[in-house]
Amino acid sequence: MLHTAHGIVETPVFMPVGTQASIKGVLPRTVEHELDAKIILSNTYHLFLRPGHELIRKHGGLHKFMAWPRAILTDSGGFQVFSLNALTKITDEGVLFRSHINGDPHMFTPQSTIDIQLALGSDICMVLDECLPYPSKHPDTAKSMKRTIRWAKEAYQHFNEKHPEQTQACFPIVQGSMYRDLREACAQELMEIPSVGYAIGGLSVGEPRDLSLEMAKVSAAVLPQNKPRYVMGVGMPEELGQYVAQGIDMMDCVLPSRSARHGLLFTSNGRIQIKRAEFRDDPRPVDASCPCYTCQTFSRTYLRHLFVANELVFFTLATIHNLQLYLDIMRSIRHAILIGAFPAKLRELRNTLSPQGAKDASTTTIE
Repeated sequence: MLHTAHGIVETPVFMPVGTQASIKGVLPRTVEHELDAKIILSNTYHLFLRPGHELIRKHGGLHKFMAWPRAILTDSGGFQVFSLNALTKITDEGVLFRSHINGDPHMFTPQSTIDIQLALGSDICMVLDECLPYPSKHPDTAKSMKRTIRWAKEAYQHFNEKHPEQTQACFPIVQGSMYRDLREACAQELMEIPSVGYAIGGLSVGEPRDLSLEMAKVSAAVLPQNKPRYVMGVGMPEELGQYVAQGIDMMDCVLPSRSARHGLLFTSNGRIQIKRAEFRDDPRPVDASCPCYTCQTFSRTYLRHLFVANELVFFTLATIHNLQLYLDIMRSIRHAILIGAFPAKLRELRNTLSPQGAKDASTTTIE
């Protein structure tokens, strides 16, 4: 259970991603009232560049700015700095980078990213970390990991000085690439920071999926079990239960909305690529067991027509469905944990959601 200034969040939880203060294609009231998401994620890097954190502060903070009354977590922007910018200069003080929008130079420091997130008013903010690509050499990773630890301690100290009332939380981030010893060492040292929760970063950067799960498990095993453990940027529907099994309490991923925009729909029996000719005359809903507006109202035929015609409403309907599936998976996992049936639920999710385990061949085509 996660207590925030904007409501209680039951864990384990999946957080829909609203990178630029908007979950692409979906109204906030839909996410709140129909999908019933308790917490969403926005991104410091993007909001810093446009429209600017001071403008958002002037308009009452991120909650009021985007008309979202529930909890918000903001990423520090470290991942975006390293993934969107070919030219960055990293020092122990921070990262010098150029805007991907207009090329203007900017500097992120452990202190400045905290200041930005305090201006945004998010319920949970993240420290600045260095996110390396995969693969990375052990010596380079060790150096980067030590820098991330220094930044985390500087950021948390600054957070406490600037925000003594503690209505927001600040999570350090475990790094260490795919090296068990570095992950364990990083997690161990970050526990010196008395945060209410901890994040695990540097995953979903091109590594094999089993390695991502292994590093999440290694990191989570060191971190306190009585505090939320958040893996950043994961995963596929069939992986959600697997991360929970590794001790993970919080997850986020752009896949529900990004996949929807490309016509890939996740279902309780696998996946469908809606543009396929077999759905040209298919009166069935995307998923007969799904309670979302899309599945309760429209056929696969109609959705295929919208996608092929490039009608924008398709992106809305598809995203609503994919988010419903992700959030329902997490609801079912929480229920299974409460009644002591999580192992059976995990097996069920593996068998029905994965491409290999799906039962209906018409719903398992990928790409």
